[in-house]
Amino acid sequence: MAKRDYYEVLGVDKGASSDEVKKAYRKLAKRYHPDLNQEQGSAERFKEAAEAYEVLSDADKRAQYDRFGHAGPDQSFNFGDVDFHRARQTFEEFGFGGMDSVFDMFFGQGGDAQQKHTRLRRGSDLEYRLRITLEDAAFGTKMKLTIPRFVTCSTCHGSGAEPGSIAHVCTACNGHGELQYRQQTLLGSFVNVRPCERCQGSGEVVEKPCRACRGQGRKKEESQVSINIPAGVDTGSRLRLKGAGNAGTASGEAGDLYIIVQVSAHERFMRKDNHLYCDLPIRFTVAALGGKVKVRTLSGEETLKIPAGTQAGTSFRLKGKGIKSLRGGGNGDLFCKVTIEVPKKLNAHQKKALKALEAVGV
Repeated sequence: MAKRDYYEVLGVDKGASSDEVKKAYRKLAKRYHPDLNQEQGSAERFKEAAEAYEVLSDADKRAQYDRFGHAGPDQSFNFGDVDFHRARQTFEEFGFGGMDSVFDMFFGQGGDAQQKHTRLRRGSDLEYRLRITLEDAAFGTKMKLTIPRFVTCSTCHGSGAEPGSIAHVCTACNGHGELQYRQQTLLGSFVNVRPCERCQGSGEVVEKPCRACRGQGRKKEESQVSINIPAGVDTGSRLRLKGAGNAGTASGEAGDLYIIVQVSAHERFMRKDNHLYCDLPIRFTVAALGGKVKVRTLSGEETLKIPAGTQAGTSFRLKGKGIKSLRGGGNGDLFCKVTIEVPKKLNAHQKKALKALEAVGV
């Protein structure tokens, strides 16, 4: 059967404003909502109105519809392509609560798929704050961490039942794993859905719960997790280990483990992005006459040439002696800021030499 014109469905003219389109849709949605209207055909009218509103409330889609109608060149207005997430948000903005079950029922998310989703519950994610040294951050490292988490019970393999025990259909939810309850609002009565508390959403109640995990299908223990810290991480970096979080229930997949990196302060180097900064103490004579000094970097010693007449506060750059970039492009640099060492104690010969320099105005 051919689709009706969207303007006809909503009962508005082709020149109707967006507010008029929204008002018309709200009126039809309230009128044909399956919880408010049990007459035959109300569900189809509700579905038809949602499809029409999705197109006419979007300026681009509306313009194409006005030009090509339902049989557009790219068939972009078939009902299967409607953005029901947006339609759901809009419908809830109108004041309708508990729309999950309604949209799932009429727009293809219900039935066995919904029941399966309810039963298989993904485990929760975990966070672990890891403190590492600047050297570890610069070159990367491998670590083994001990993480307290829920793991699948090795006795019942996640079923929650004692080996050999029989599972029965939950009488509280009749095996659906969820319970429906009505919510009264100013716009009428709406159906909401929540997991069954008796079977924890599994739809089944075991005859004898597993003694090892007390019927939970998982138990908490300390697990060892291996992790590779890539070179270039910094404070605040997040590393994800898929499936290393808490085990799910009813054989649901495990959550993920997120490692939050904290790099400890270094006694010599200060880091800014991928560059390193440090002070470089040199003797007065080296600053005045010039010379070569040894500079300690994260990867070893380097020789730096100091020109004669170098002043305190002068910075020298050692290219590539900083931190590796996580995004590629090589290493940052090391910047060494000169400070002049003043001896605290002088012998007689040193004092005589300095006085001689002072006498000639140095």
